[in-house]
Amino acid sequence: MTKAHLLIIDDEPNTLASLSRAFRLAGHEAAVCDQPARALELVKSQTFDLILSDVVMPGKDGIALLEEIKTLGVTTPVVMMSGQAHVQMAVRATKVGAIDFLEKPISTDKLLLTLDNAMRLTRLERENRELRGTLGKHELVWRGEVMSRLMAQIERVAASETRVCILGETGTGKELVARTLHQKSPRAGQPFVTLNCAAVPAELIESELFGHEKGAFTGAAARHLGKFEQANGGTLFLDEIGDMPLAMQAKLLRGLEEGEVERIGGSGTVKVDVRVIVATHRDLTEQVREGKFRQDLFHRIYVFPITLPPLRERRDDIPVLIEHFQKQIARQNNWKATEFTADAIAELQKYSWPGNVRELRNMIERLLLLATNNVVDQSIVRVALPSNSSMPAASIPDGQGTLAQRMDQVERKIILAELDRQQHHITNTSKALGVERSHLYKKCQQLGIDLVKKAR
Repeated sequence: MTKAHLLIIDDEPNTLASLSRAFRLAGHEAAVCDQPARALELVKSQTFDLILSDVVMPGKDGIALLEEIKTLGVTTPVVMMSGQAHVQMAVRATKVGAIDFLEKPISTDKLLLTLDNAMRLTRLERENRELRGTLGKHELVWRGEVMSRLMAQIERVAASETRVCILGETGTGKELVARTLHQKSPRAGQPFVTLNCAAVPAELIESELFGHEKGAFTGAAARHLGKFEQANGGTLFLDEIGDMPLAMQAKLLRGLEEGEVERIGGSGTVKVDVRVIVATHRDLTEQVREGKFRQDLFHRIYVFPITLPPLRERRDDIPVLIEHFQKQIARQNNWKATEFTADAIAELQKYSWPGNVRELRNMIERLLLLATNNVVDQSIVRVALPSNSSMPAASIPDGQGTLAQRMDQVERKIILAELDRQQHHITNTSKALGVERSHLYKKCQQLGIDLVKKAR
């Protein structure tokens, strides 16, 4: 069972001692309080998995306390208990918001069953909120062969506990792949927790990952559970792990190796059962060579790499992505359905999409706002696309060939020009073009560009 953090409120010291001891023996943490006013302050400052409160107490009874807790907007499940229980009291407590009503004395088995039911209810409510809030947002959409091969890899590795490293340019959908891996795994009913390592300041990332105790540092007004504990039993997705500070990488490695974490200011370790999936747009092998990423951590996380193709390499998927996004955006905004003409779709397929699927989604929303009579045609697309999306006439290849063949010619010219600007330095060229070094090698091989003689 997942370790729970409880608050027990009762004016009888013996009851507090016996109930807290029962929970602790079962591996849980229990805070105790004998004053309703003090309990309300604890609820405001800390997060609990369950609140167990007596009804009859001096000063303020438990049901009045429950009303105040609900007024605060606290969603923690509350169970009421009393040695003077009667039907009217139980009905009143339930109407106010209690999930259960227990009659004293309470057996240990009944206590633990109540806790288990409360934890299940909390998880289900959280999942329902997530489903309502993210319906249609976290769905991989594809039609072409490139993504079909990728989905086969995802299906193969999802059912295992293998660590996956998702590679790809910004905006290609790395978090979507991570969510899909979680949803198709045996952990699907457990939490999916994310942390963008590039978005958290270096001095706060340890607290975000491992949590902290109250008073551990200035501003730590209450205990905070880190992402590892939040994801216990489920999946933790570490996005942009290539941007994690070196000092933090060592602590992450320990957590991965030993399956336990220690909160900042804590006196002991906490066991966690988490599948860790990571992602980055950086070339981790290059990061290791440059001393920016620990080699031992690299070998821990780089077990099964999945490389997401940029949108310009999966242009066959653009029509179905357009349909998906326009329906999703229209539903979210209560807009009427909008038609994209064939020439509008073709125009969108010509664009290189440096921001990948994320940029396409934003463009679709812009086009829906610009649509005339609920129709998006080629002229609207040309107005909406960035001004630099059209290449100078001199660089557009003439002659015969399919759209894909002509796009290859354009890409070849761009890469050769950048190689010359960077004096054929491969790393600098890949950075300038915003692609991984390994991807640049593959693209040059595909386009017939010989790097062997000139690369350094």
